[in-house]
Amino acid sequence: MSRYRPPSPPKSAYITQEGAQALLAELKYLWKEKRPAVTETVREAAAQGDRSENAEYIYGKKQLREIDSRVRYLEKRLEVCTVVDRFPSDQSRVFFGAWVSLEDEEGNVKEYRIVGPDELDHHADYISIDSPVARALLKKQEGDEVMIRLAAGEKVYFIEAIDYRLA
Repeated sequence: MSRYRPPSPPKSAYITQEGAQALLAELKYLWKEKRPAVTETVREAAAQGDRSENAEYIYGKKQLREIDSRVRYLEKRLEVCTVVDRFPSDQSRVFFGAWVSLEDEEGNVKEYRIVGPDELDHHADYISIDSPVARALLKKQEGDEVMIRLAAGEKVYFIEAIDYRLA
């Protein structure tokens, strides 16, 4: 049995203004605050002597690798991302950045915002533009019926409202 995994499909390169600011703030925090603090901790641990059995030194080096990896990812991702900082001219349809209110057949209403894949951890009501739900919603209008395939089967939703506003 092989450990080979095919590469994941590329993520969409769109990001909202708020998402870009959040990623830039994370990058600044990691590079200007956290990395220097961890570097100082590693320097102090290294000064204690034997590094092979020094848990603080080993853990600090691991933290530095993780920070550097995340910094590299953020820098590369911010280079390729396109910041969508204005709303579409046709606001009656669902596009990137839209808040969409969906009602299921039982009458339950949920509201989601379609955002880039890098913004999902910032808000519970965000869905990625790459998700099957968002793909089904794109270019639909209020009152349209949308069939979405879920793991439990297909489900029908009605688009109650489309709104373009900042988070």
